[in-house]
Amino acid sequence: MEQRLSLQQKLLQKLSPQQIQVIKLLEIPTMQLEQRIKKELEENPVLELESDNPEFEDDGEAQELKSEKDADDEEFSFDDYLNDEDEIPSYKLSANNYSKDEKYVDIPFSVGTTFHENLYDQLRLVNLSEEQQQLAEYIIGNIDDDGYLRRDLLAISDDLAFNMNMEVSEEELLAILKVIHELDPAGVGARDLKECLLIQLNRKKGKELDLAKTIVKDFFTEFTKKHYDKIQKKLELSDEELKQGIDQVLKLNPKPGSSYSNPLNRTNQHIIPDFILENTDGELSLSLNQRNVPELKINDTYMGMLRSLSEKGKNNKNQKDALMFVKQKVDSAKWFIDAIRQRHHTLLLTMSEIINLQKEYFQEGEETKLKPMILKDIAERTGLDISTISRVSNSKYIQTNFGIFPLKYFFSEGLQKDDGEEVSTREIKKILQDCIENEDKRKPLTDEKLAQILKEKSYNIARRTVAKYREQLDIPVARLRKEL
Repeated sequence: MEQRLSLQQKLLQKLSPQQIQVIKLLEIPTMQLEQRIKKELEENPVLELESDNPEFEDDGEAQELKSEKDADDEEFSFDDYLNDEDEIPSYKLSANNYSKDEKYVDIPFSVGTTFHENLYDQLRLVNLSEEQQQLAEYIIGNIDDDGYLRRDLLAISDDLAFNMNMEVSEEELLAILKVIHELDPAGVGARDLKECLLIQLNRKKGKELDLAKTIVKDFFTEFTKKHYDKIQKKLELSDEELKQGIDQVLKLNPKPGSSYSNPLNRTNQHIIPDFILENTDGELSLSLNQRNVPELKINDTYMGMLRSLSEKGKNNKNQKDALMFVKQKVDSAKWFIDAIRQRHHTLLLTMSEIINLQKEYFQEGEETKLKPMILKDIAERTGLDISTISRVSNSKYIQTNFGIFPLKYFFSEGLQKDDGEEVSTREIKKILQDCIENEDKRKPLTDEKLAQILKEKSYNIARRTVAKYREQLDIPVARLRKEL
């Protein structure tokens, strides 16, 4: 075999740790940035808040270091520092804005019984054996917040065998489930929507409910797909009879557990805007929301320590290690502060160009004023990479005089009208939404009819494109929008 040596030149582009840090900070919104800064403060003792004025009166070692430096300018003793290098000083992360005369009183509040606690309370009033009570409680524990038992009884039987060493057949569990179906609210413990509606209908009495029961029991598929004409034809019903039967079904609760849901358990997303845009007599003023983002600086004590180690710690191995440790922490703090500044600059630059391009919209707040705009347009105006614009616009919000919007809301593709004017797809979606909101619900507009209406308004759009925009607006097809 012949061996050969060859030289090759390759040009590789690699990101430095600092660049990676800037990229990661660009991606996160203001709320997460606050948490990220707190985490960095905890991990790096060199970093501190700009507003802080640390006092080391409670820290004897630090006070001693300070007095030695001020009084005699003697060399620091780093033996204790090396032994306790893992101890991170506590920084003041919150302000106590209460005067001595002000009393802070905890306001108690009571929480009502939860959905599952209510079911357990009702279960204790039912005459069951100890084993049946235990099985019923286990089944209730598997009921979700909507009131449905979405787990198969056979799977629950297997769980009981493995976790509680109880051999229970599927038939026994079904008998216990029937008991749970008698609890309030009506429909609790149902395994699907059809069973939930039938449980509620069976609780009620009256001949007027017979048709509703028949519709749910025998024509449930036709009912959910709103094929009312098929139901009417097979049951030979008049328009009025069909309407009465459907109305009885629509009065039922498809999510029985929702009436007992605790508002404290709901996960509502709390949006904190990253940008604040103010409109004063037509003059737009943009600012970053820095309310919860503190200014950072490097701790003076550690900088003095670094200077002292650099001058006198070159001959001692322990002090060399201390020098490397402090230098690493100082560099890390500088990089983090610089990354935060770069983040602020990039965010303001990007948002400013978005506002300049969509100035008419931000001044009036009219959705139809939005111009076609893609990531490439802003990248060209800012001189930044498209990936950077994408990271800035992701998960970021801006507060305006007419509401809070995600940055992605302002990006849309363009489309030419018959007269050559380029408009945003946002404008077309707004027209579609208005047409559907004002349609006759007994004869809703089909996609083909909507396309025809748009063509009459000089928007030459195919039916499949109309269907795509309708789906993006979360609007169902015409058949499912039909009402009696």
